[in-house]
Amino acid sequence: MLESKRNTTPLQSVQLVHSGEDYFSRLERIINETETEIHIQTYIFENDETGKRILFALKKALQRNVKIYLLLDGFGSLSFPNEITTQLQQAGGNIRLFSPLFSASSFYIGRRLHKKVVVADGKVALIGGINITNRYSGSTYKKAWLDFAIEINSPIAKEIQSHCKANYFKKKSGLRKKIRAITELEDNVTIQILQNDWLNRKNEISKAYIQSISNAQKTITIVGSYFLPGRKLTKALLKASKNNVQIQLILSGVSDLPMTRRASCYLYSKLLRHNIELFEWDQSVLHGKAMIVDVAWSTIGSFNLNNLSSYASIEMNVGIQSVDFAQLFNNELQAILLQCQKITKDSFQTKNTIDSRITNALAYFITRGIEIIVTYLPYTRFNHS
Repeated sequence: MLESKRNTTPLQSVQLVHSGEDYFSRLERIINETETEIHIQTYIFENDETGKRILFALKKALQRNVKIYLLLDGFGSLSFPNEITTQLQQAGGNIRLFSPLFSASSFYIGRRLHKKVVVADGKVALIGGINITNRYSGSTYKKAWLDFAIEINSPIAKEIQSHCKANYFKKKSGLRKKIRAITELEDNVTIQILQNDWLNRKNEISKAYIQSISNAQKTITIVGSYFLPGRKLTKALLKASKNNVQIQLILSGVSDLPMTRRASCYLYSKLLRHNIELFEWDQSVLHGKAMIVDVAWSTIGSFNLNNLSSYASIEMNVGIQSVDFAQLFNNELQAILLQCQKITKDSFQTKNTIDSRITNALAYFITRGIEIIVTYLPYTRFNHS
């Protein structure tokens, strides 16, 4: 998909990356070119064909005496084989699980390491929503899950590495530190690393979404997998629409979480009443999390527009103030829109039978209830730890 437009950005400091071979070839190259130290922190790392490909590159890096720090989520990467962990450790690698699902004293469920970040030698970084598994790689017969990342070649990579090191070694002072924005004068682009880790008093991504939507003058385009925005963000979207801002939402037509998709559909009536344009991507699972405002400011990362990302999970996004980058990304999203199913008031009314309304409402309230429980549990644990 969109092969002809890939890697055409004139920017050097930030480059748009797609799920599929684009992402994994870059990741493999970064590992192969690492000279001293690399950090990989991700939600899912599976021992499938894609995972084995990345593990092979990591093992070769260990042979070059590269320091490797691999931090995997204890729930998302629950299937990561113990024998591979042992192999990496015996070869000199550093690997641990973030909040194992079970421990001697606790059952961890809500607070997850959901960010996907790679940083090498403090010089280059990959940040987005793409996990290390075949689902995001795709094949000749099956499209990769639709998602995005950003490759950063900038001095800000050094600060990202410091943050990852603090995360790996559980240094709270480092985690609470704000990563300062970097302005690249040559490319006329400002790069922000935005974090959400509510228990460590960080809600930069949530604030950036709400502030950018509130300040929008003309257009907002959102790619929203697992779209269940909270009250503040919903209010900001509806107010922007009332102020005649054109809002386009690219949502899941196919999802790995059918009940969550049904819950999102419960919101369609309200969104359509406020003239918000809805599009469903159904050619593969939609997993992207991104937004463009006024074709000037963009954000891409791991942050979903729901309470889990806002209050429970550890998330990381890149915020990019650049007209050139926003235009490039917007062109791609507009091409994606042409491949989506547009949901209009008439088409939705036809499908919105009594049965579907009841199903969607049940899915919405059950999903929101689950989110409240899962976001509450890590908070109580945090207060008693």
